[in-house]
Amino acid sequence: MNNLSFPRPRQSEIAEGLRAEVREFVDGWHGNRHNAASFSGFDPEFSEALGKRGWIGMGFPTRYRGGGYGLMERLVVLEELLAVRAPIFAHAVAERQSGPLLLRFGTERQREEILPRIAAGTCYFCIGLSEPDSGSDLASVRTRATKVDGGWRVNGAKIWTSSAHRTHYMILLCRTAPASEVRQAGLSQFLVDMKTPGITCRPIVNIAGDHDFNEVHFQDVFLADDALIGVEGQGWQQVTSELTFERSGPDRFMSHMGAVEEFVAVLKTQPSAEGARTVGRLVAHLSTLRRMSRSIAAMITDEQDASLHAALVKDLGTCFEQEIPETLRLVLQTEPEPGASDAYSAALANVILHAPSCTIRGGTKEVLRGIVAKSLGLR
Repeated sequence: MNNLSFPRPRQSEIAEGLRAEVREFVDGWHGNRHNAASFSGFDPEFSEALGKRGWIGMGFPTRYRGGGYGLMERLVVLEELLAVRAPIFAHAVAERQSGPLLLRFGTERQREEILPRIAAGTCYFCIGLSEPDSGSDLASVRTRATKVDGGWRVNGAKIWTSSAHRTHYMILLCRTAPASEVRQAGLSQFLVDMKTPGITCRPIVNIAGDHDFNEVHFQDVFLADDALIGVEGQGWQQVTSELTFERSGPDRFMSHMGAVEEFVAVLKTQPSAEGARTVGRLVAHLSTLRRMSRSIAAMITDEQDASLHAALVKDLGTCFEQEIPETLRLVLQTEPEPGASDAYSAALANVILHAPSCTIRGGTKEVLRGIVAKSLGLR
């Protein structure tokens, strides 16, 4: 049975110094604060500006133009950017998980070619995991890479692929060996240039009218031998280590804080005991999740396995984000209206429309709870 303890996060004077620098930077950035009714936007200019400050790929070694910082410093910068709803979506996946994956498992050529561009804020990634008709069963991957002369031939499809239509690369998980009794065996990861012939992106417009998700089809797509990431057949182990980064960060519980801010602004003109209790409850939950997230950063720094802890934070973060709109509606009788001139009404409508997708990003509640139960020996 795993030991489910969260060690005390480390204090970092360097990180707190960076916090002040980031606040000063975003205060001076034109149009930096997105409308409270929106999630982080896709803004290449802003990403490049962050890259010039050294705030992307902060944990990459300096030989790859990274900052050489630790995860705690990166966490502080991310917290401050999320707090003002800065438009970081362009580089977020590359910086959060694709870069660290290449740093750990990629070839030197892949690292030298890709990591400096990620750090500069000019190279964006998407993740090819989920597949049509497979639900959340990642081990049921059917997209297949068949060995051919000089490389691999890929056929299949991925779904719910965020920003696939506007990113440069995909980290693709596919089957390179026939399925066996060990369902997670025979999977491999590939670095895929999204301009490769045979790749087609079909948009999935969500209930809020936004085009973020995509269905990506591969038809006889040729990938050279050097596109393989890590070891053939070890894709499952590699991707689960990558998901630790995706599931444990503050972006998993701060997405709806814009609506909370607008809620507090209204309460200042309409104070009530119920409103005060609601704010206290939300702040307590947020503080706990933040403490757990920072603890995981320390565990990763110490090269400890934090996959169980990350799954728990993602599950709790999803519940927190999905409860926010209903919690707020119990206090203020405001009708949610997309695009309304009233900032709180617009923000409330936006989080209601986006709340269902919280459980898709990074794993459903059922999958995450299955990971926790199995890790704790409960099944």
